[in-house]
Amino acid sequence: MAESKSTDLYRDTVFLPSTSFPMRGRLPQREPEILERWKKIRLDEAIIRQSDQRVLEGKKVFTLHDGPPYANGHLHIGHALNKIIKDVINRSHRMNGEVVRYIPGWDCHGLPIEWKVEEKYRKAGKNKDDIPVLQFRAECRSYAQNWLSIQSSEFQRLGVQAEWDHRYATMDFSSEAAIVEEIGRFLLNGSLYRGLRPVMWSPVEKTALAEAEIEYHDHTSTTIFVAFPFVKDPTPQHLLENVSAVIWTTTPWTIPANRAIAYNNDITYQIISVKAVNADSHVSIGANFLIAQDLLTSFCEQAGITEFKEEASLEGNALAGAVAAHPLRGKGYDFDVPLLAGEFVTTEAGTGLVHCAPAHGEDDFYLCQQHQIGVTEYVEDDGRYASDVPLFAGIHVFKAAEAVCEELNLSRDEARNANKPFTGLVAQSSIVHSYPHSWRSRAPIIYRATPQWFIAMDDNRKIRENALSVLEDVTFVPAQIRNRLTSMIASRPDWCISRQRAWGVPIAVFVNKATREVLRDAEVMQRIVEAFKKEGADAWYNSSPSRFLGENYNSEEYEQVFDIVDVWFESGSTHAFVLGRDKLDFPADLYLEGSDQHRGWFQSSLLECVGTRGVAPYKAIVTNGFVMDEQGRKMSKSLGNVIAPQNVNDELGADILRLWVMNSDTNEDLRIGKEILKQQGELYRRLRNTLRWVLGGLEGFSDKEKLDYEDLPELEQWVLHRIYEMNQVIQKAIHTHEWVGVYPALHYFCTSDLSAFYFDIRKDSLYCDKKENIRRRAVRTVLDVLHRCLCTWLAPVLCFTAEDAWTARFGENATVHLEEFPLIPVKWSNDNLAKRWIQLRSIRRIITTEIENMRREGIIKSSLQAAVELNFSEEEAALFGHYDWAELVIVSRVDINIIPGSASLYSVETKQGGEGHAAPRIRVATGHKCARCWKVLDEVGGNSSYPELCLRCIDVVS
Repeated sequence: MAESKSTDLYRDTVFLPSTSFPMRGRLPQREPEILERWKKIRLDEAIIRQSDQRVLEGKKVFTLHDGPPYANGHLHIGHALNKIIKDVINRSHRMNGEVVRYIPGWDCHGLPIEWKVEEKYRKAGKNKDDIPVLQFRAECRSYAQNWLSIQSSEFQRLGVQAEWDHRYATMDFSSEAAIVEEIGRFLLNGSLYRGLRPVMWSPVEKTALAEAEIEYHDHTSTTIFVAFPFVKDPTPQHLLENVSAVIWTTTPWTIPANRAIAYNNDITYQIISVKAVNADSHVSIGANFLIAQDLLTSFCEQAGITEFKEEASLEGNALAGAVAAHPLRGKGYDFDVPLLAGEFVTTEAGTGLVHCAPAHGEDDFYLCQQHQIGVTEYVEDDGRYASDVPLFAGIHVFKAAEAVCEELNLSRDEARNANKPFTGLVAQSSIVHSYPHSWRSRAPIIYRATPQWFIAMDDNRKIRENALSVLEDVTFVPAQIRNRLTSMIASRPDWCISRQRAWGVPIAVFVNKATREVLRDAEVMQRIVEAFKKEGADAWYNSSPSRFLGENYNSEEYEQVFDIVDVWFESGSTHAFVLGRDKLDFPADLYLEGSDQHRGWFQSSLLECVGTRGVAPYKAIVTNGFVMDEQGRKMSKSLGNVIAPQNVNDELGADILRLWVMNSDTNEDLRIGKEILKQQGELYRRLRNTLRWVLGGLEGFSDKEKLDYEDLPELEQWVLHRIYEMNQVIQKAIHTHEWVGVYPALHYFCTSDLSAFYFDIRKDSLYCDKKENIRRRAVRTVLDVLHRCLCTWLAPVLCFTAEDAWTARFGENATVHLEEFPLIPVKWSNDNLAKRWIQLRSIRRIITTEIENMRREGIIKSSLQAAVELNFSEEEAALFGHYDWAELVIVSRVDINIIPGSASLYSVETKQGGEGHAAPRIRVATGHKCARCWKVLDEVGGNSSYPELCLRCIDVVS
């Protein structure tokens, strides 16, 4: 027969796929159009109505409480990561039939915003302190509101679904009233107190800082060894006579504040007499020093001591009662320096003796407090020594090292000239070490003792103990992060909640000027709360104290406190004014933030809630990692490696960014860059092609075509089994909050199980069988299930693409985001069937590999030009011989040869016989190519009316 006749003659008889769902997503253009459509159809309102209906039906409520980002600047990639994960989880629970209200929030107070407003003042040559406080607060409010609106739009552009019109902000009047009411709870239950103790202090920002506001950078510090001569020797043998205790410190500026020296009872100390020194040493021959025995060699090397004599050895407890003189004695520092036992002293570095300045260190403070040693406040809020500090008045502490060393040198020389025990500077050097900095100003911080407001961790409310107890019932994802939060709670000091700033909620309390007692009156606090509800926290600044104190107190007798509360207390209080109301459960089902929030929001929320309500505000905590560049480096403008979510939206589309998030291991630090996003674009293309193929195969589909499960071929039943398994993966993630790996598994299902296997096999039946053919109806039955499953499963992540794929089938009035995940029947689960198809696919892989080899060699151009001889043992034939192998391997013909007595090559379950049979053999198919289905068959040309067609195609077209 003539094969040159055009195949176009039968093109219209082939049921080629047809869909309005385009091959290219054009996401940067299409996504804003979809956002506008959602506004037009009022999708957010429809979701609220759906939730209301589910409440009436008694459906489960799921509450994810949003940790508030700062309303300060454009969103960065970390914001996008966190909000996308939250959005995927919320959408999944909603599509699982639950009641979900997501109220987004913003943190609007505090230093980040003050800092930006002050920058504007500095550029204009203004001093912030000259601006009336209410004007300053108004400018901060305006600044925060502007960025809140910008960030809200940017979150929405990412496809995040939330009740944006009902957002919460800590600067709302109602929020400020609720926050001050929470402060009042601690005031009235006695846990709030005012105390003097060292806190992390920023001299640049002139305020105390929380641990969560600190980051560590390398810093070069001057290090010094300093000798303190003993003036009281408690040892029976007078071993400390003419001896000096030597300390080592990296903060020379704290020497003026020294009030004690700490030792450890379990350390062995050595008294040495110096016999020789090198030319650069400051040490005098004959000087006697007390040093920890384990650090003696290191000390002598650094001090330039080349020869010494060990005069005596003594245990640490022998130093009890010893007293030294301050090295600057006679110059305004004439107090004694007692030696005190402290467990924090080690022999890791230094001398085994620790200089204690109770105004500038936690360990120092508590040790001196135990021994009734007071705190001297030498350093002002800007980091300068106060005007009454001997020798160093007005010098900034970070510039004081030279001045301190100079004075210590003078003390040394004076003692040497007076033939007194060695005093002052022993040695000086420098060290580069990790040092705390303010994450806003990037400037180094200090520890500084100032009067601050604290919440007690271990008073009769037992906040620490109760917090650790309630955490036992909290789920952590990943599980190993539990120890991080519990260890931080166990070791943290009392919570310093005061800040010396203006933009925030004031710690609205009064202190009696005469007694210094804090006024704890519920009626006063209630008047404050009511005023804040109506006027916001500004009421504290523009009202007379008598407005709040009432008639029972004389306002002249009370100091009004104007410190503001720590922003971590504010955000930690948000449960009080967001949760426990309409369709928002308390405690929340989930808090989800970055891993740094163990010292931030997770902790402050827990402590605040336990301190006021005795319970945790959350049932589960999920953390995500930080985002690095493709080389694992932190993102930095100077490195030029910053990936902004706004740019990804404009260049690739938000769905690509969302896919990157859910394809990553979000439990760990993530990487992103142009190449990684390019890879995600390729993964997206495959998912989109899967959706497009399904839609194309469903053109004109109606429910009349559907077949019952029992009537489906085994291959379709296997696909339904895989759908069941995929649904189980998603359901597990919904219930455990463990989403890592879910969408890579879904991608594998789409590309490997569907596109590369099922679709490849069934496209012939879909395109070429009769419309009413059972096998073709089975395919379309499964495609209908796949479309509904894939669109809904992908909707939480590819929220724009899934919507397009849904409306392409059901019309513009439909939306996938009001759908629920399909209920998958248990009968679709068939493990035996799944095992059998693993074996079938293994055999198929062997055959298709050989076919591909022939194609590469140019023997055939298409697999349909091939025929296969497939050898089976008798056992294999019983298991696999009844399958349509020509269809499975997409060739025109398969001849099965049963080899009696041969061993099985393809099934480990069968008994082994003799020798193994031959592998599959591939040859060129004989016959002619069907002009419609392109199979090469001997039967083509046998019908004179349709000489170009095979019998199957003749039956269809006739």
